[in-house]
Amino acid sequence: MQPPRPLQQLGDQIQSWLARVPILKLRASLLEDSQLTLNFLVLLVGSCLIATLGLIINSTAVIIGAMIIAPLMMPLRGFAFAAIEGDRNLLAISTTSIAIGTLTGIGISCLTGLVLGIPEFGSEVLARTQPTLIDLVIALVAGAISSYAKIRPELGDALPGTAIAVALMPPLCVVGLTLSQGQWVYSSGAFLLYLTNLLGISLACTIVYVVAGYTVGDNQFSRTLSWGVSAALMLLLFIPLGFSSVELVRKSRLNYSMRTILSNSPLLVRRDVELLETRILWNTSEIELVVQATEPITSEEVSIVEQAVANELGQRFRIFFNVVEATKVGS
Repeated sequence: MQPPRPLQQLGDQIQSWLARVPILKLRASLLEDSQLTLNFLVLLVGSCLIATLGLIINSTAVIIGAMIIAPLMMPLRGFAFAAIEGDRNLLAISTTSIAIGTLTGIGISCLTGLVLGIPEFGSEVLARTQPTLIDLVIALVAGAISSYAKIRPELGDALPGTAIAVALMPPLCVVGLTLSQGQWVYSSGAFLLYLTNLLGISLACTIVYVVAGYTVGDNQFSRTLSWGVSAALMLLLFIPLGFSSVELVRKSRLNYSMRTILSNSPLLVRRDVELLETRILWNTSEIELVVQATEPITSEEVSIVEQAVANELGQRFRIFFNVVEATKVGS
């Protein structure tokens, strides 16, 4: 059944706005980008080393440098195009490049972690071990912009920005680094983030190619299969990402409530007590308060704070005070 004439005209108009690159030229460009060439391997190894070392020294600037190189973004766009067109040659080439890029990234970062033997990691590593639905939305938007820039060559300057927004190499390097130290929970979280970005970019590219009209010929079966597989994988991602998102909101609210309670507690309004830092250990239900005080803090005062927290949050935490002694000295 054909769509109504106004809708058909609107679709044709949208495709004429979007599709600036002929389909054969686009395929040739994507095929060239997806090749497992020496240039791709050099960019891959360089990006992996930069990202790994940046994660180790906890430097955001260095990690951004690795994001800009972004070699894995190129075959990923080719993979999305091949999936909807049923192009087996392009599909095989892009899949091979993505698979080798993934294994190389994990291998190099894991080897680096073993050689350097870093037992603990900074915030840049930990930030990539707990993906949420927000990361999936970022991947979808960045993937759409990346593919849109591919079919509109005048927007090529937007590619570095999308590569930074949805990084593929840093979470992959986190997988290798944490594996080198046997931290399996962090490794699985980082790999989930990598898969989220990978599938989000792929799905967004597919949508842009379809809307732009790059679905000619009798490849209806391939397109249906591509959409079906994409939908199934996205649903599988929604389960862990949904739990992570709920946990993130919960922790954020509890952190805010905790600080409000503690700032109004009878103990912390003492003139000689100054709250310096709050450390909340959710796994063990413990709170460590780093305070500065001139007078001793008694166990009875700690009990008062524990009871106030339990009444407000409906959950009992064990509270410990790490007291930094302050001495008042006059002339």
